Amino acid sequence: MKLDHINISAPMEILMEVRDFYCSVLGLKEGYRPDFGQKGFWLYSSDKPLIHLSECDAALTDMKQGYLNHVAFQTTGLEDMIERLNTKNIEYRSSYIAEINMSQIFFHDPAGTRIEVNFLNESTNT
Repeated sequence: MKLDHINISAPMEILMEVRDFYCSVLGLKEGYRPDFGQKGFWLYSSDKPLIHLSECDAALTDMKQGYLNHVAFQTTGLEDMIERLNTKNIEYRSSYIAEINMSQIFFHDPAGTRIEVNFLNESTNT
């Protein structure tokens, strides 16, 4: 089993911020999305639509959304990621797990979703 995609549902003004955030921070690209009868975007990593963004009524954001804690991605380019986050004034927390030689960066997207990005065999020079 593998992760197919995540879906974030929010009012359109938030979705547009979220779309721009994932494209500029994680390097995803907006791509083809079938017509589902509601507005939204699909954001791609290579040829895979990894993040689905769906417009919903603002009233739905007051409903309990469950217990999702965070979404994690694995990639390369730790130093570049830190530079992008700093350039965009995005607050983040980092950690390093020596036992598996993995650096982690934690931050939130504009919709409040907590994001974890993992970098195997990479650490900062500082």
